[in-house]
Amino acid sequence: MSRVSKTFELYGKTYTLEAGELAKQATGATLVKQGDTTALVTVVVSKERKNYDFFPLTVDFNEKMYAVGRIPGGYLKREGRPSEKATLTARMIDRPIRPSFPDGFRNEVQIVATSLVADQVNPIDVICTMGASLSLTLGGVPFEGPLACVRIARNIETGEFIVNPTYEEREASDLDLELAGTRDFISMVEAGAKEVTEDDMLAAMSFGQEAIGAFCDAQLAFVEEWERVNGPIQAKEYILDEPVPEVEERIFAHYDEMYAALSDADKLSRIAHVEELKERIRAEFTEEEQLAWEREIPVNLKKLEKKAMRTMVVETGERVDGRAANEIRPIMVKDSYLPLVHGSGLFQRGQTQVLSVLSLGMLNEGQRLDTIEPVDGKRYMHQYNFPPFCTGETGRIGAPKRREIGHGNLAERALLPVLPDENEFPYAIRVVSEVMESNGSSSMASTCASCLALMDGGVPIKRPVSGIAMGLIQEEGKTVVLSDIQGIEDFLGDMDFKVTGTERGITALQMDNKATGLTFDILKAALQQAKEGRAFILGKMLDVIPAPREQLRSSAPRIETMTVPVGKIRDIIGKGGDTIRSIQDETGATINVEQDGTVVVGGVGEAADLAIARIKEIVREPEVGEVFDGRVVTVEKFGAFVRLFGDKDGLLHISRVAEGRVDRVEDVLNVGDEVKVKVIEVNDDGKVSLDRLDKPAAPAGSGHGSARDDGRGFGGRPRRDSKDREHRPRRRPGDNGNRAPRRHHEG
Repeated sequence: MSRVSKTFELYGKTYTLEAGELAKQATGATLVKQGDTTALVTVVVSKERKNYDFFPLTVDFNEKMYAVGRIPGGYLKREGRPSEKATLTARMIDRPIRPSFPDGFRNEVQIVATSLVADQVNPIDVICTMGASLSLTLGGVPFEGPLACVRIARNIETGEFIVNPTYEEREASDLDLELAGTRDFISMVEAGAKEVTEDDMLAAMSFGQEAIGAFCDAQLAFVEEWERVNGPIQAKEYILDEPVPEVEERIFAHYDEMYAALSDADKLSRIAHVEELKERIRAEFTEEEQLAWEREIPVNLKKLEKKAMRTMVVETGERVDGRAANEIRPIMVKDSYLPLVHGSGLFQRGQTQVLSVLSLGMLNEGQRLDTIEPVDGKRYMHQYNFPPFCTGETGRIGAPKRREIGHGNLAERALLPVLPDENEFPYAIRVVSEVMESNGSSSMASTCASCLALMDGGVPIKRPVSGIAMGLIQEEGKTVVLSDIQGIEDFLGDMDFKVTGTERGITALQMDNKATGLTFDILKAALQQAKEGRAFILGKMLDVIPAPREQLRSSAPRIETMTVPVGKIRDIIGKGGDTIRSIQDETGATINVEQDGTVVVGGVGEAADLAIARIKEIVREPEVGEVFDGRVVTVEKFGAFVRLFGDKDGLLHISRVAEGRVDRVEDVLNVGDEVKVKVIEVNDDGKVSLDRLDKPAAPAGSGHGSARDDGRGFGGRPRRDSKDREHRPRRRPGDNGNRAPRRHHEG
């Protein structure tokens, strides 16, 4: 096996495909590059067929910190659990690859993408799908390839679409669309958008389909070069689960019974009827037959259920719960569902129910990210939980699964475009969606419930967002687009197409498609039907809460931002942080001081006001002419220091403590005395000179000491006047008086 490398340029970016040098014991391995960003994608297919009734595919993305020249954080100093971004990248590879394998493929397949270099210019995620596709091809694995994934952005100024944009180009775009598939077939779509219209989204998807074709052609060109150097690729033989006509015939004899069992609007009741029928059908097979056909029987039972559900839709126009194709299930909306929390919303559509809860905090409470991408944190966090009880099942509750991370990311992208800028609303925002019960479209219910929670909490979002999941049935030459699909229609249908947006346009998309006959006309119809459904759902939400609350909940922290001179930062912090800690301890507020002098103060109730008042005292500078009722804090020979406010003192010189001259300050002022003073000078160092406004008469007998009442400056020592200089004895040249002679040092 010889190394083959091929570099090509597409849509203004440079790519490299390489194979034959690394990971040669894998079934297939490809090094794929965009710019200097490099990933190794390997595929291994087990030699033995697994005894499963499903396709055993696993996809992992190994995010290596050495790819950006960093040492991982934490005690172990090595990569641990995958980050959310790594999980989302693995899902991006999995979703177009999984439906491309032939039915009945039961050998275990593992795809591993490893980040080797991340140049901080070009993202690494989308090119990994091309690497996986080429690795499968070079390994002789049967699949409907080649496949590719592209990201489409749009230049806001020119309106031009950009293929696989850099991070900088993504920042300047109003669209972030990822789509994958073959030259003729889109199988996966994921998008975030800033209220993009349906027509513009379709245009971007059409452009992306063309780009996918170009990357598929690049793979075919590489394969030609590979076969020229290394000889023809040998397709491997894998035994597929073949249909057993006898099993299918005996099971499909119960078609009418399955049709009747599915005709139940209640999910749990319908499942019970279907499972009861399946058990009766299984019982018709002998123990020997069940053992011999242990995979074929469950596969054909699923096919029976799928056929009955799909035929019901295309023949009668009704769904298993009796709804029409474009009909949405009953909706229930409640705001302010929980007390004390910062905001909450309950959204129910049919038998899918989600409770979302809002938490607000300081900006420094946002999520820190330790990934290979040039993003170190995010201010808005949306998290989605799908506990076993929401489907009436038992199970282990632990770390979020890939599906939960994916659904949370979708809802996050849906709401992110309408959030206020942090300069307008300086808060970190966390929304947690708890799925209470589920029968399809829980991610869209999560989006709706979270919008309610944000509005209930007083977050000034630009416009409210709603979401809907669309489905597709293509059966017997007929096509039906379904609105607000439930679980069985997702599981047995041809498409799961989720759309979120405002009245102005789309904010997020996600689609997984199993129908090779999906056309852009069908997509256009689905988007239009989704737009109507979103508007209906949004109307139900606005009937309950028409706009964000004008004020935050009393339980939420109030965050204020102020700017102080940079030179005052150390005064606020204090020695070793003593000052800022004491303010926080005494007021209960949280204070964050930035290097540019920005001070962010957050607290519940009066805490923020009290802390801000303390900070203003610290940074405040007295102005000439200001009058204060001060307190004497220190008495010196040359005068008294008077506390004006906070920790700010001014000097009241001895010449200004009384009418007339005094020998000792203590004759008229002592520590603790209250005194009315006026600022008469503030020098460049911030030192303050004061004059006493309520001067008493000097005590009898005072004024015969050395203190003088003229020519005083800050600091106390009197300056000599001209008369003093005239009476000073003159020194003759060379006369050192009583002083010791100067020493002369030889150089």
